[in-house]
Amino acid sequence: MDPVTSIPTPTTGRPAGQPPSLDVAGLAYAYPDGHQALFGVDLTLAKGERVALLGPNGAGKTTLVLHLNGILGGGAGTVTVAGLPVGKEHMAEIRRRVGLVFQDPDDQLFMPSVREDVAFGPAAAGLRGPELETRVKDALERVGMAEYADRPPHHLSYGQRRRVAVATVLAMEPEILVLDEPSSNLDPASRRELADILRSLDVTVLMVTHDLPYALELCPRSAILSDGVIAADGPTAELLGDSALMNAHRLELPFGFDPRSVTMER
Repeated sequence: MDPVTSIPTPTTGRPAGQPPSLDVAGLAYAYPDGHQALFGVDLTLAKGERVALLGPNGAGKTTLVLHLNGILGGGAGTVTVAGLPVGKEHMAEIRRRVGLVFQDPDDQLFMPSVREDVAFGPAAAGLRGPELETRVKDALERVGMAEYADRPPHHLSYGQRRRVAVATVLAMEPEILVLDEPSSNLDPASRRELADILRSLDVTVLMVTHDLPYALELCPRSAILSDGVIAADGPTAELLGDSALMNAHRLELPFGFDPRSVTMER
């Protein structure tokens, strides 16, 4: 069997009648210069799933992510978040439900204090007073940064800033947390701390990453996006253990790393 199609798509066990957190169907998109980035992407995430989106540079991962909260649009196909179609009618709610955490936390942190950064989104949405304070406190506690609420973000370590960036998104109470290369530039301790936080969250997670061991550690399921289509979708360990599949899509594990040796924590 062709190695690109040999990995079965897993069943999610979603309760009957509950819409998936994310449903992408037939998504195709070409940029104004004519470059076709997506050729018909199908991807569904059940509520509470943690899924890694893997693929070589230029595969279309960023283009796909930018469709999830309406930054890009106008192509063929549909994107639905928690049963709501992504489009002008529901845009404010979609952008609340889909929280993007950028690769560089400094792209998200711009206020004088951590507290003000985390409060910015909910305050802009109209939250005020004790309810806003509670939202900020809860978000910072979830990422282990409550004691740093009054610190300027630029006084924090890179790993701490990454955690605050996650808190700014959690304060909006999203349905889906979309993380772009969350482990990049983190030291081993910060990498582990972030992994523990992500495992503890009761949200759906889509993690875009080149860090294949991190994908295996955190995401029971992965999808490989290659040349604008989903080339494989299945259990992360099975995908990473298929050398023909990996080679076909320019994915490489670190030297000596055996995906079968990792026991993943749920």
